[in-house]
Amino acid sequence: MQNLFQNAMVQLDKVVQMKNFSREDGPVSGWSELITRLQQPDRDIRISIPVKMDDGTLKIFEGYRVEYNNTLGPYKGGIRYHPETEINEVKALAFWMVLKCAVVGIPMGGGKGGVTVDPKKLSKNELERLSRGWARGLSDVLGPHKDVPAPDVNTTPEIMTWIADEYSKITGDTTGAVITGKPLSGGGSEGRDTSTAQGGFYVFDALQKELGLPEVCRVVVQGFGNVGSNVAEIFTQRGHKVAAISDSKGGIYNNEGLNIEKLLEYKKTTGSLFDFPGSRNITNEELLKTECDLLIPAAFENQITVENASEIKAKAVLELANGPTTPEADEILFKKNIPVIPDILANSGGVTVSYFEWVQNLKNEHWSEKEVFEKLEPMLKNASLEILEKAHKSNTHLRMGAFIRALERIKEKMV
Repeated sequence: MQNLFQNAMVQLDKVVQMKNFSREDGPVSGWSELITRLQQPDRDIRISIPVKMDDGTLKIFEGYRVEYNNTLGPYKGGIRYHPETEINEVKALAFWMVLKCAVVGIPMGGGKGGVTVDPKKLSKNELERLSRGWARGLSDVLGPHKDVPAPDVNTTPEIMTWIADEYSKITGDTTGAVITGKPLSGGGSEGRDTSTAQGGFYVFDALQKELGLPEVCRVVVQGFGNVGSNVAEIFTQRGHKVAAISDSKGGIYNNEGLNIEKLLEYKKTTGSLFDFPGSRNITNEELLKTECDLLIPAAFENQITVENASEIKAKAVLELANGPTTPEADEILFKKNIPVIPDILANSGGVTVSYFEWVQNLKNEHWSEKEVFEKLEPMLKNASLEILEKAHKSNTHLRMGAFIRALERIKEKMV
């Protein structure tokens, strides 16, 4: 698998080469200092987490927190539990979070955390002990005004509650603002569950006509977890057709559009998408190459690569996963006139609503879902149009437009 952090740095290098930032204020400029600072995180923390297992044995897990840059505000970013989680992945995700917050204009920096573990192999009690151990090991660097984690792959609102509770025991802080993505009963925000998918739709809605997409789009979604299933529902409710969708095992296709509501029930009952009535089974590889108006990668990184980019038949790509398109694939799609709406814009609804949760906790307020989405929609639509304008002005693709806008915002605040 490609090193995700190297991919991120290739993206940064491309925008530097394309945009002669230094011409504005001399060769040794604020721009060159910013780029140098963004090539490495502020802190790269690894901890050992001893966990007493249910059988009485002691097992040591490796945990991470990468605090990348806090120019705009406290470090912000999720925690993922996955057997393949490693430091370069976490660094890349933390770097993209810096840009994501800057793109949408929220006063937060970028971070990311993780534990190398298969959570499916742990009992609930073991999972709680692991999560509380992560909080203890990092309690000195976390804090409502320092570093605010959130859920990511395989982490849940319940896990966020354990971490917030452990942090409260250690520090006495009872605001709950140390972490976001909590359940509503624990100070969570309305709309958080669907915020990434809903935000992705707002971004699409802002750019649909500008990118020449039809009024009713044929949509293909890779991923049927929280984000993939929610975005499929939202697009269907808005009159679009989801023709294909997949999970980690494979997918299904129906040219006339899938009934997502029935598919959710079917997956819950059978544990699989395969053999859903009225559809045919396809592989994830076939799904990515399906002819459609909009392809939505909503699973893992490095899905659209130099090996398959030339076979992508979508009219546009909306990245709801982090890093699903490699830098080499980006260039192939650009030459094919297939616009890629980049992850740092497309999936920024999640971190924006996390920011809203943080604000609500600090102010001891609770907003309705209607209020949350009324605040989210204009922020993401304005950011989308700003990025489109930046891309057009520089005769480049949307990812570079997003990078340019993010870097401008960070430089404005950099001391």
